[in-house]
Amino acid sequence: MWNPDSVCASRFVSGHKSAHRLPRRYWPPRSALPALRHPRKGVVMPIDELESLTVAWSPPPEAFAASPAGRMAARHGISDARELAERAAADPAWYWAAGMADLGIPWMRPYDTVVDVSRGVEHPRFFPGGLLNWADFAVDRWVREGRGEARAVWWEGDDGATLTLTYAELKARVDAAAGAMRARGVGTGDVVALLLPMIPEAITTVLAAAKIGALVMPLFSGYGAQAVRARLEDSGATLLVTCDAFPRRGRPVPLKEVADEAVRDLPGLTAVLVVRRLGAEVPMTPGRDGWWHEECAAAEPVQQAEPMPADAPCLLLYTSGSTGRPKGCVHTHAGLPFKVALEVRHGMDVDRDSALLWLTDMGWVMGSFVIAGALGNGGTAVFFEGVPDWPEPDRLWEVAERSATTVLGISPTVVRALMAHGHSWPDRHDLPRLRAIGSTGEPWNPEPWHWCAEHVGKGRVPIVNISGGTEIGGSLLCGSIHLPVKPMSFPGPTLGVRADVVDEDGRSVRGEIGELVVRSVWPGMTKGFWRDEERYLDAYWRRFPGVWHHGDLAYVDAEGYWYLLGRSDDTIKVAGKRLGPAEVESLLVADSRVLEAAAIGVPDPVKGEVLVCFVVLHADEDPGAAVPALRDVVTAAMGRAMAPSAVHVVGALPKTRNGKILRRVARASYLGAPPGDLSSIEDASVLERWPRADSARVG
Repeated sequence: MWNPDSVCASRFVSGHKSAHRLPRRYWPPRSALPALRHPRKGVVMPIDELESLTVAWSPPPEAFAASPAGRMAARHGISDARELAERAAADPAWYWAAGMADLGIPWMRPYDTVVDVSRGVEHPRFFPGGLLNWADFAVDRWVREGRGEARAVWWEGDDGATLTLTYAELKARVDAAAGAMRARGVGTGDVVALLLPMIPEAITTVLAAAKIGALVMPLFSGYGAQAVRARLEDSGATLLVTCDAFPRRGRPVPLKEVADEAVRDLPGLTAVLVVRRLGAEVPMTPGRDGWWHEECAAAEPVQQAEPMPADAPCLLLYTSGSTGRPKGCVHTHAGLPFKVALEVRHGMDVDRDSALLWLTDMGWVMGSFVIAGALGNGGTAVFFEGVPDWPEPDRLWEVAERSATTVLGISPTVVRALMAHGHSWPDRHDLPRLRAIGSTGEPWNPEPWHWCAEHVGKGRVPIVNISGGTEIGGSLLCGSIHLPVKPMSFPGPTLGVRADVVDEDGRSVRGEIGELVVRSVWPGMTKGFWRDEERYLDAYWRRFPGVWHHGDLAYVDAEGYWYLLGRSDDTIKVAGKRLGPAEVESLLVADSRVLEAAAIGVPDPVKGEVLVCFVVLHADEDPGAAVPALRDVVTAAMGRAMAPSAVHVVGALPKTRNGKILRRVARASYLGAPPGDLSSIEDASVLERWPRADSARVG
């Protein structure tokens, strides 16, 4: 139930052309709010607005009992969602075992115990002794149970083409692809690389590799040849699945050309299977290259999945750092596929009648998330190959409507971009089956959150925030369709995850900004970095021994709602005072002139660092007038000590294709330094026009 009078941060919500206006009486005076202090420096932080937020949506009282989470809870004598969360936090092993039973995952051999940490918490073994296979519990079991004609996949291409696959049809495709891989010499423990857009063959490739005990390594479809080659070399992949070309905004992207350059003279990679997506003429290397459809048709289908130990790897997901080689996160058959299926089941009501759509790419963890979450629950995986605003700004809402989507996943960056087109576009689409709007990728700003809730969710659908990462295999913090929602918040940690917020000494803090950590292990966590044990331990375990250090700044309010404030390594320090970039960016995007914003800190001989802002303005705005005004906006809110040294108007921000702002790249380019790994950037040409430190505009 939507509360239109929920309190949003007053400074942030006012001013936008399409803002959800709140009555003045709901805006509390700043003097009435408690000050927040940063744990490291004790500096008053200008984020006291968080404590003024009130519940914007509440679930119907009767909904929990009828939900998958409610039915499982009732079997264990638990009456409501809060009690379930408390029980899961108190006894995670109980929750993982109960969740495994609730999902009905078939074991080929039962497991001995839920978790074994005899090798240390850095390397837990979940469900040791048990044998299962992701492809079996995602596809085959539904056919065995008589649900072969149920809808498994709904796909729409950039060009408007559509395809629906039943579970029986998907199984036939997976079996054939697994046979084609075996015919090319792929076996247990081998790595199959996937360089495809969001097309049905991507789902088939992931599950076919799992079926024969191989690992699949999905690659971002926008990578250049150098980035693809680096990951092929690091992983030791023996087979690559790609396509001739694919459409993007109506224009062909020559993916086979990228693949050919990446695999040239690459030792160990012996086979390339090519999906015919556009029917483009492409060179085929004899003995190495083969057409996907021909080899799948000729191969002996693999009808029985290979029994695999629960902790056997099935996914190799690379995540990029700002420097150094990519980090390969290793996920297992009973890890990410189980964890994701369980959290969307209990947090978003994904079940057999559900359709899960997330705007993403197969190269990001959310591509695997959709496959695991939808198929693990016997629902429908909705794959969309295109972009949200082409050929019209309501393309994403059209796809959600046509596919009967029940859970729609989107990032705040995409919402901000679609806001620029006005609310009339989402207002055209009622989305009657939509039950939840999922959100991940970055923290929200208040105004886009309210716009999305009002115009996409129609005031009846909750925004379910989740936050995790490639290395998490799901989420650490997760909203719930069964708990009240405050704007931009999380009601708490994901079920079964003992997350905490700590100061620099590792002590739990509340009412202060701190570091997000986890004091328990969970099934989806990476087994480590591929062939790089020390880097894994350095990244997550050595800051606070025995505790997972995630690298996010977090805050828990007086009512127990959680907020993420950005990466701790993006923190800006001006004259000893620290702030997260999201605070400044929220101020800027709340202004009616600003579409998008990024904030960074740059070296200064006097203050240590100074604040520099980059803004994308609406098309009809005058940069000359906007720059000094925006500087004043930040100064008035943050204080003179935090006044921007420069405000730059730019045409676009450097971002990944899934919408994350690359602040470290922005900072390096501004300072004329090497930008580091650019393999995930959506449009590298943005950096060619990026301002430099000697061109400051301060108004």
